Amino acid sequence: MENNFPIIKTNRLLLREIIDTDLENIFNGLSNPNVIKHYGISFDTIDATKEQITWFADNKQLWWAICALDNQTFYGAGGLNDINPKENKAEIGLWLLPEFWGKEIMKEVLPLITNYGFEQLKLNRIEGFVETDNINCQKAMSKLDFEYEKTIKDFEIKNGKPISVDVYAKTNQ
Repeated sequence: MENNFPIIKTNRLLLREIIDTDLENIFNGLSNPNVIKHYGISFDTIDATKEQITWFADNKQLWWAICALDNQTFYGAGGLNDINPKENKAEIGLWLLPEFWGKEIMKEVLPLITNYGFEQLKLNRIEGFVETDNINCQKAMSKLDFEYEKTIKDFEIKNGKPISVDVYAKTNQ
């Protein structure tokens, strides 16, 4: 593990670098029908999931493994991607394994990631792209002071069908 990767701790969570030994946990999340229902990427095999580990390591992203404080339980992953230093903005993302839904982990982690983006990366804008039918995520974004800006119709193709996304954003004002 690189020493310069930012570690974030709360009284119950550890956000740490995603490493090769997380591969099985990442696969378990990104192959789970309940997780990928509203997530932009999925994998059918552990081997294919290595592509995601490589993506996490790219410096256009800053994603953390979300774990229990003792680092024994993996909850999911979250972070910033498409970090654009020129425009001082990034996109926020997060997913959790279903057994940890409803435990207010998202409510705790999103502000940590947002604050890191604003305070450490000096971002001015953090965006969230939420599939229009993902009501739970929309509610979470609103509760965390992300402002609904617009709906982009037929934003991308998922499972052969066009899907629309709602854009939420928070600025460092």
